Amino acid sequence: MDTLYAEQTISMSEFKKNPAQVLRAAGERPVVVLNHNRPAFYMITPNLFEALVEELADRDLLDLARRRLAGRDAAVEVDIDQI
Repeated sequence: MDTLYAEQTISMSEFKKNPAQVLRAAGERPVVVLNHNRPAFYMITPNLFEALVEELADRDLLDLARRRLAGRDAAVEVDIDQI
C-alpha cells in the first residue's frame, strides 16, 4: 500500500471531468489524484509549491551552515575593516 501525503483524494476519471473545480474545492490543501487506486500525482496550488521550494532551500542552507560550523577549527580569523 502506498503512503498518501494528503487528506483529500480523487480518482483520475473524476479529476479529468473538472480539474478547475477540484482545485477550487481543495483550497490550499494538496490533493492526491489516484489511478487504479494508486497515487498518480499530487495537485497543489502555486502558493503551496512555493512554500515547499522555500522550505527545501532553507534546509539546504541549514545543512551548509552546519558543515561549515563543523569545520570552524580550520577557519582563519580576519578583520573585515582591513579588506
